Amino acid sequence: MDFSFLHSRFDDLGARQPVLSIPEIGLKLTVRMEPGQSNGAMSIIETENAPGYGPPLHRHPETEIFRVLEGRYLYEIDGKRFYAEAGDFVTIPGGSAHAFRNDSGEPARQFIVICPALDATGFFKGLGEVMKDGHPDTDALNAFSRYWQVEFLGPPL
Repeated sequence: MDFSFLHSRFDDLGARQPVLSIPEIGLKLTVRMEPGQSNGAMSIIETENAPGYGPPLHRHPETEIFRVLEGRYLYEIDGKRFYAEAGDFVTIPGGSAHAFRNDSGEPARQFIVICPALDATGFFKGLGEVMKDGHPDTDALNAFSRYWQVEFLGPPL
């Protein structure tokens, strides 16, 4: 793998890098590594989820590796549910149907590695535009996400 030099400060989320926000799903997101910085091998994001929020049930070809930094999450992967708390790692293989929800009373944070890389900036900016007038139905989400090879399967947990 060919990586470019990168120094991304973790103690000042958003001070040096823009925070993307999608209030309809309680999400704030900072892209820590763009695809070009790893020759497409991976991208890295850091997320903050509001209490009770998470993405709709979905699947995509990329594998995701989550490290819970703060809080407690309820995950569902291919129909199995479990909890993950600060310090836990969760690996979601590409193609698995999955969703998660911040199950704590405070904002929760995760560090997420996506392999191979996804243009997270492009995807989440586009998703924010699709959701800006409220939570669209699954068909509207899938019309947007075909380009990204993401399939939305149902509502959030």
